[in-house]
Amino acid sequence: MRVMFVASIIAMLAGPALAQDGHVPRYGEKDPDKTAAQIQADKAAERAYKNSLGNIPDKGPSDPWGTVRSTDAPKASASPSKTKKAGNANN
Repeated sequence: MRVMFVASIIAMLAGPALAQDGHVPRYGEKDPDKTAAQIQADKAAERAYKNSLGNIPDKGPSDPWGTVRSTDAPKASASPSKTKKAGNANN
């Protein structure tokens, strides 16, 4: 009786798994030809994609640290400043 019960449970679990198995293309198998409706849908999707790219506004360069940096602070120079006098080498 247990064997029959286990076998029926396994069969019930295997049924949906087999139903989900679709056609898996084999090596060298060509894709089926597209219908005219599929070709039209692909072209429409491509046009919609290109139009949506044109609707994106151009943004200037962003400064991610702009809100952190204070506007009052002097900007750092590329060359180090010389604070020592030429004649005073001991300081």
